[in-house]
Amino acid sequence: MSETVPIEISAEPGPNEMRDPFVRKEMKRAAVWFGMGGAIALVVLLIQPLLIIFGGLVFAAMLDGGVRLLGKVLPIPRVWRLVIVVVLTVIFIIGTGYLTGMQVAAQFEQLRATLMAQAMRLMAWLSSIGLMPGKADINGMIQQALGSFGKLTSWVGTAIGALTSLVMVMVIGLFIAMEPRLYEAGLQWMLPTDTRREFAITIERMAKTMRSLLAGRLLGMALEGVMTGIALAFAGVPMALVLGIITGVLAFIPNIGAIVSGLMMVAVGFSAGLHTGVLAIVIYFVIQTFDGYVVIPMVARKTVDLPPALTLSAQILTGTLFGVLGLALADPMTAMIKVALERNSERTARKDADAAVEADG
Repeated sequence: MSETVPIEISAEPGPNEMRDPFVRKEMKRAAVWFGMGGAIALVVLLIQPLLIIFGGLVFAAMLDGGVRLLGKVLPIPRVWRLVIVVVLTVIFIIGTGYLTGMQVAAQFEQLRATLMAQAMRLMAWLSSIGLMPGKADINGMIQQALGSFGKLTSWVGTAIGALTSLVMVMVIGLFIAMEPRLYEAGLQWMLPTDTRREFAITIERMAKTMRSLLAGRLLGMALEGVMTGIALAFAGVPMALVLGIITGVLAFIPNIGAIVSGLMMVAVGFSAGLHTGVLAIVIYFVIQTFDGYVVIPMVARKTVDLPPALTLSAQILTGTLFGVLGLALADPMTAMIKVALERNSERTARKDADAAVEADG
């Protein structure tokens, strides 16, 4: 047998050993701050993928709302109701595109040319009275101001990237809408057991608020788009169909969407004459008044009531930081944050009340 060699262990402290409680405490604090800084930097770097994931959640809420609504009249398994909702949505989009595709494409190109011409006339008039730079700079300013609209109506540029992001949003939303409880259970599993109940309650409230908010938003989009298109057509405003479609789509973005669609509507109206331009202004204010005093209050009673200044501030902030996608998702994002803060306030108030009862006892 081989002889056992005794092992000698050094008893001297090493350079990485922290026996001082104060040093250990400060190192833990430093680690927390470094971790928070790293997390913030990671969020900044991954903000576009995170927004795409949040967009998928928004789309899933839309599908889930349709599935739940269909379940009230058709008691069949959830997966089949989801299939029906998706198929009907695809049929509606393809059918609308097939029936109005050529007309809409032609009107989009005509709308772009009309807006360019109207902007040129406005810039030239402002330049003639000394409120704008010289005429040599007018064309460049117009191209810069209308550049984003030009990208929307062209077949090149960022269209492929936008289409890819849209497909990813739809795929993520479809998978989540198929089995929402599976993903919720996965999120709960990653949390401590004593916080899972509160998390489940908060998530349920967020989901309900999101469904109601998006249902109201889709209702407002449909009403604004249809009413605008019909009213402009009766008033003789050119390109009424495409203006109605743009108004309906932009109605998903509160405040800013209405301003952009209104400017386009008025510009096109005045291109056909003074009388038509005045009618376009009247139509815009009538429809926006109906939306502000009828549709929005009706939706707000069933969801979270967001003050206009708060929504606009969130849109400016997210639009500046995250671009068009952040601007489009600012309203749902703000609503979710408000629901979470309200739930946290309720929990804190309940704890304070329980503490007061124990103190009295």
